[in-house]
Amino acid sequence: MVNLSSQQISNFRSSTFQLSSKHPIRDIESAIQFVNQRGFIFFWPIKDILLPSLWVAVAGDRPVAEKHDDPGHITWTWKDSLLGAKRWYYAKVLRKKATMISLEVAPYFYALSENYGSPEDDYLILYEQGLLTQEAKLIYEALLESSPMDTVSLRHATHLTSRESDHRFSRGLAELQSDFKVIPVGVTQAGGWRYAHTYDLVHRHYPHLPEKARFIKQRDARQKLVTLYFHSVGAAQLQDLVKLFGWQAKVVEEVVLDLVQTGSLLDGVEVENQPGEWLALATLIGHLIN
Repeated sequence: MVNLSSQQISNFRSSTFQLSSKHPIRDIESAIQFVNQRGFIFFWPIKDILLPSLWVAVAGDRPVAEKHDDPGHITWTWKDSLLGAKRWYYAKVLRKKATMISLEVAPYFYALSENYGSPEDDYLILYEQGLLTQEAKLIYEALLESSPMDTVSLRHATHLTSRESDHRFSRGLAELQSDFKVIPVGVTQAGGWRYAHTYDLVHRHYPHLPEKARFIKQRDARQKLVTLYFHSVGAAQLQDLVKLFGWQAKVVEEVVLDLVQTGSLLDGVEVENQPGEWLALATLIGHLIN
């Protein structure tokens, strides 16, 4: 049985979450490099979900500031300036929350999406199977006909302009983003707030992404993403993986077993003052032992 202290895990994450003052993120290029190093991160920290975020890497381990003039909100400026620039993949992916993914890792996520053949046909099959909401179907069809399109125009095109339809429209957009069908590609001065995202279809904005993902097996994709996850967090439990990726527990167990058998992860790890068994990055344990 391997034992880890809470401090050992904290020390590991101090580096991977960019909390160390040795390499602070102070500019947009450093932010891009951070995403590329980690593979995928959240834009903002998400409650009860363990993953690095750009906010914490820039502003420190503190709640997202409500004041718009907080210096940490430079992250918002960076995010908006890179929409459509293809420096990283940004959309509501994990937990349907704002996620930043390196372009190298994006094909592994796409390989796990419900995109199998023709983008013009896949969505209809999902809709007929009850796996796509009416709102998502309408948004997707509007973008198929004319994209890119800002949210104000999209709401008019889908007849979802009433205040009562706010939630359904937002849910449809998040649904399409999480399945790699739609992506924000810019900001326009539309609507009452003079601020609205512009959206495009993923296969149009990233025409090579489906081809790059075509030959990645789902099992390999999951192993890749879980490995990257542990390179960020060091140690975690099965439920952390289920919560983050939204996969069935049985699927997570199979992926973990594969990685334990290859020696990438160690199971049966005990963490100081924490209940249950943990999984840990094998290289982390090796470093501590040596």
